[in-house]
Amino acid sequence: MPTPANLSFHRASPAHTAEVLSVLNEAADWLRRREVTQWPDRFEPSWIDEAITRGETWLVRAGDKAVGTLTLDWSDPLWSDVAGSAGYVHRMAVRRRAAGLGAVILDWAADTVRLNRREVLRLDCVASNSGLRAYYEARGFVHRGDVPVGGAPGQRRDDGPRTWVSRYELPLPG
Repeated sequence: MPTPANLSFHRASPAHTAEVLSVLNEAADWLRRREVTQWPDRFEPSWIDEAITRGETWLVRAGDKAVGTLTLDWSDPLWSDVAGSAGYVHRMAVRRRAAGLGAVILDWAADTVRLNRREVLRLDCVASNSGLRAYYEARGFVHRGDVPVGGAPGQRRDDGPRTWVSRYELPLPG
């Protein structure tokens, strides 16, 4: 695994779409082979284009190699019923050769959210993914309820099949 000293975070541009998709699809394939229904088998470019255009998607690099990605944004309708200023992590993924990097990425996200004067870091995962839920809880995230979302797992739509997701938040002391 790359060490935190070797890592850098770079805002993805439309020119990086293929790299972001490569990381996401590698992670999605790994989950599928383990029969974990967290994400679709493959991500469509249209599912990430807007976040990249808004400057919310990041590539994590070890040297010149993309080893992870995440989207960090400042609103999420899935949380409209919960007060507080927050940053939201979506589509966080790491390449298998960088397994264990998730903690570093979450720390970076928490620091970035804190620097933007937000109170909490929020994220969600498919409610049936007990392994990922336990991981978040071990990192100090607090479960804030389960809610249904439309579309395939990993997709946010108003129509299509419904998937229950578990919402988590991490308080960020000033």
